[in-house]
Amino acid sequence: MASMRDIKRRKASIQSTSQITKAMKLVSTVKLQKAKGRAEESKPYFNKMYETVSGMLAHSSPSGSFFRNDKGSQEPVKKGVIVITSNRGLAGGYNSNVVKLITQGEFDTDNSIIYPIGRKGMESLQRQGFTCKGDYSEVMNHPMFGDAVSIGKTIMTDLESGEIDEVYLAYTVFKNTVTQVPTLIKVLPFSSDEYEMQEEKEKTQGPVAIMNYEPEEEETLGYIIPLYMNSLIFGALTEAVASENGARMQAMDSATSNAEEMIDTLGLQYNRARQAAITQELTEIVAGASAIS
Repeated sequence: MASMRDIKRRKASIQSTSQITKAMKLVSTVKLQKAKGRAEESKPYFNKMYETVSGMLAHSSPSGSFFRNDKGSQEPVKKGVIVITSNRGLAGGYNSNVVKLITQGEFDTDNSIIYPIGRKGMESLQRQGFTCKGDYSEVMNHPMFGDAVSIGKTIMTDLESGEIDEVYLAYTVFKNTVTQVPTLIKVLPFSSDEYEMQEEKEKTQGPVAIMNYEPEEEETLGYIIPLYMNSLIFGALTEAVASENGARMQAMDSATSNAEEMIDTLGLQYNRARQAAITQELTEIVAGASAIS
């Protein structure tokens, strides 16, 4: 059994840690309230934008890297992945769950380029051997639409130049305070299989409106696609910030509860050790008195 001094020292250490986790939980709770409001406001626009533009592309037949991937089956496809994680840890499995979407998905280190938003994801993927282009960690401190525009511009430039052929977005969807879902979506371009899936879906849903463009189809979509990209990135950023604070609040709540349980257990151990010490002292006194008499 550990000595009373060791138990008392460990108990004091855990109490100090518990105070820190309580403070971090309160901070995360306050931040979550603000981030939750932004996420809920942007979510309908985010979802409708993805649904609308995806439907437009499914009914369009423009050429160019924005809209179709025409590489043959034998040619390697360069994939660009926007990965949104946090700059800090202590958020449970929030960061690792997003990283797993890449490391356990259909992405290899030779043909994938990571556009990291968040220091934790960047460091983890670099250790796995992935190439990271740029560092947008500061964006996570307070995401603005201008940040999404800047990142989107870089992605579109790389897509036009042929540095990447496909664009994916890995982030965490905020369902509620308790539930956050790591999600991977393909942003651009639509493959032939995805066009066929869209057509099959529309057959079950009934006829759809005819798509007319003014001016020309490709010119119109050339204006819309960058806005589509920026909107998806900004929507994912707001979702990710809310998810991060929700995950951290949960993790700190669990840590505080565990600390309290450990403190109670150590309290019992301390009382038993103290009682054993007192009993031993009494036994030694009685034994000494008997020896004298």
